[in-house]
Amino acid sequence: MSKYISELMSPQLMGVVYAFVGFIIALYVLSVVYVFIDARRRGASALVAWGIIALIPFVGLIAYLVLRPHSYASDREEQELDMALRERQLAQYGTCPQCGAPIEKDFVVCPVCDTQVRNVCPSCHRPLDAHWKVCPYCRTRIQ
Repeated sequence: MSKYISELMSPQLMGVVYAFVGFIIALYVLSVVYVFIDARRRGASALVAWGIIALIPFVGLIAYLVLRPHSYASDREEQELDMALRERQLAQYGTCPQCGAPIEKDFVVCPVCDTQVRNVCPSCHRPLDAHWKVCPYCRTRIQ
């Protein structure tokens, strides 16, 4: 039996087997490196992800791809900053002191409770902030 195996294992076939084994090992090493880098970029624990892929070679890669966070950490930070900016822009307009309803920058009275929230310029009839001494639209002095 060993005579047939030795005849079957020619140097060319052994070279192909070694190349295939080398390819599998290189693929495994690259998958470990990919998981480590990707886990760091996504904000996941890189060591836990590396442990999954290192202990269970190719099934671990599939498990990591299924279980990893859906977005990168930088994208999540950008979304949080965008939401904070939008909340700040909305809060810039303010709320009614009487009923708490949101009011916009150019409202003179609250549309819910009819409370006056801003003064009006006597000349151009534009809304003014309470602390303004001069209308910025027509230069009329406010008393």
